[in-house]
Amino acid sequence: MLRGKGADSDIQKKIDHEIRMRDGACKLLAACSQRDQALEAAKSLQTCSTRIMAYMSELQRMKEAQVMQNIPRRSSDVGPMDDRLPCKGKVAISDLRIPLMWKDTEYFKNKGELHRCAVFCLLHLGGEIFDTDMVIVDRTLTDICFDNPIIFSDAGPGFQLHVELYSCCFEEDYSTGSTPRKLASKLSSSLGRSAGKKLRAAMETGPGSPVSNGGASPLLLPVPSVQGPKYHLLAHTTLSLSHVQDSFRTHDLTISGNEECSYWLPLYGSMCCRLAAQPNCMTQRMMSGWLKQCGGDPQSWSKVFAVLQGTSLFCYHRQEDVETNIEPVFTIGINKETRIRASEKDPHSKAQNICISNQYGGEEVTHTLTTESREDTHRWMEAFWQHFYDMSQWRQCCDDVMKIELPSPRKPAPITPKQGSLYHEMAPLAAPSCEGLLLQDNAVSAEIRALLSSYYSDR
Repeated sequence: MLRGKGADSDIQKKIDHEIRMRDGACKLLAACSQRDQALEAAKSLQTCSTRIMAYMSELQRMKEAQVMQNIPRRSSDVGPMDDRLPCKGKVAISDLRIPLMWKDTEYFKNKGELHRCAVFCLLHLGGEIFDTDMVIVDRTLTDICFDNPIIFSDAGPGFQLHVELYSCCFEEDYSTGSTPRKLASKLSSSLGRSAGKKLRAAMETGPGSPVSNGGASPLLLPVPSVQGPKYHLLAHTTLSLSHVQDSFRTHDLTISGNEECSYWLPLYGSMCCRLAAQPNCMTQRMMSGWLKQCGGDPQSWSKVFAVLQGTSLFCYHRQEDVETNIEPVFTIGINKETRIRASEKDPHSKAQNICISNQYGGEEVTHTLTTESREDTHRWMEAFWQHFYDMSQWRQCCDDVMKIELPSPRKPAPITPKQGSLYHEMAPLAAPSCEGLLLQDNAVSAEIRALLSSYYSDR
């Protein structure tokens, strides 16, 4: 596979990680004996495959951009180029609700066959892909709810947030008959010929040979075929900057499939959520430095430490006051209607004035600040122009700072005595008859344990 430098190598590492996770999910899926475990493993397989494809697309875009940068450009090809780029930001989706539309006989009268599906959402924005928890849906629910907020930390104002709802019939018989012997056989096929023979010799009481994996599986798609549950795309939509609003909104869903599909659910055709965004220009310090406040008697001019952030230019007596959250001496509003200009204070002086004008109640109020040098003036003016450009691109997101709640830690899947994790299901494999062998071949034991635990630890 292609290897790059910098960002290229970072994406390549992500691809390699997801390939390992995908292969592990395939092995876990083949070894599952419990329905809920198989559904979780199939969900991880779907998520890993989506991430691999997204990372590959991102890597391809970066390669194409590098090629375009190396192509010489003639001045006659295009007009003047503006190299200014908008700042990045956070985009958060929370309180996701997908209403269901059951028939009266199903919901109110509780008649008919009970149809259950396991569902989850995949959400991807650029190179960031997240999955929600799995939810079991039947006619007792009126909405599919995903409460935990999901935050994308590297979004641009032109972002496209893809929301995909996947479903799998809960009642389908996809069991692979995973008795301890079959479990050992399927796992040992991934450990290589020598280690696999040792494990099977200790585990199996009769003759038999698992199907060989035929060597290493392809690094990329197609995904290795594994028996077990499979999720299908049930509905999807795409959200963009125009959908951002600091409140709960309804968005249309495009529904896939039909009522004949086993994974079908009676969706209403819409979803509700809160989509918020925090551009970096609203939450981070975009520029800071010493300025002198002008006005009235020059003897009364005071030096202030100014910080440009959000819709304000905060001015403090001391630089330390910024870190200690002391209230600024005064604040100058900075918004899309603010006008800023630089003027020379004295033709023979290096210092220059920066005049900031705002409209308040129909009257124009101007603050004048002085820089120490022309270089400082240039840096401040460039910071202001970039700030205004960021605001123009992020639009309504720069009116006020939207609140984004941090996601709570994911709760581990509940484990009952009869439905333990695959890791705990390995206990019968360490029976006295094979204990000596496992102790002699630590590599085999370690690889089995790593295979069964990596799924849980890396999520």
